[in-house]
Amino acid sequence: MWVVTIFENNTCRMFEFVSKKEANKMLESVKGSAILSFTK
Repeated sequence: MWVVTIFENNTCRMFEFVSKKEANKMLESVKGSAILSFTK
């Protein structure tokens, strides 16, 4: 599972994705700081 964590306005939001391709697509639209991570 791929997780995108987005940091904005003193908060963080997390989104789960099955594929890295889907997660990268989400990252392209992020304007602030974000982290892409993988977990089993």
